[in-house]
Amino acid sequence: MNIILFGPPGAGKGTQAKKLQNEYNIPHLSTGDIFRAAIKNETPLGVKVKSILDSGELVPDQTVVDLVADELHKEKYQYGYILDGFPRTVVQAKAFDAFLDKNDDNLDAFISLSVPENELIKRILSRGEGRTDDTEEKIRTRLNVYRKETEPVIKHYKKQDKVQEIDGSGTIDEIFERIKAALS
Repeated sequence: MNIILFGPPGAGKGTQAKKLQNEYNIPHLSTGDIFRAAIKNETPLGVKVKSILDSGELVPDQTVVDLVADELHKEKYQYGYILDGFPRTVVQAKAFDAFLDKNDDNLDAFISLSVPENELIKRILSRGEGRTDDTEEKIRTRLNVYRKETEPVIKHYKKQDKVQEIDGSGTIDEIFERIKAALS
C-alpha cells in the first residue's frame, strides 16, 4: 500500500505515519527526517537545507524529488510506503506521478489532515524540536508558504480521485481511527 500523508506543518503527519507504519507494517519516509539528519550531520545537503529552512522557505523541488526517488529505489519500499512531507508542490506531485508510471506503480491513498491554524501554531510551539524557525512569526510564514505552494497539491490529487480528507483535531488515537477507516 502506497500512502501520502498530507497536511500543514503541525498537523500530526509524522505521529500518524509512525502509527500507520506499525499498523500496516510498511516503512515511513519523511522528507523532514531526511533533511533533519542531513542538517544534524552537517552534510553539504544539510548545510544548504538549513539555510533555506531558516529563512522559512521550502527546499527546491528538484532537490526533494531526487532525494525521494533515490530513497524509494531501496528494497525496503518495494511492498509499500507512507510518504510524509512529499510532495509539497504540484511540480513535485507531477514528478512523483511520473516516477510511479516509470516504475509501474501507483498511489493507493492520499490522506489530507485538516487542523485549524491556531491549533497548528500551538502544536508546533509545544513540540520543542528546537528548530530555529519555531517562533510564532516564522510558523505563520511557513503556514502561508504551505497555503500558497502546497495546498494546490490537494487539487492535483482530487482530479485523480485519490484525496480523503480527515479531521486532524482531537486525540492522536481518534485521528488514527479516522485514518484507518478511510483506508479500509
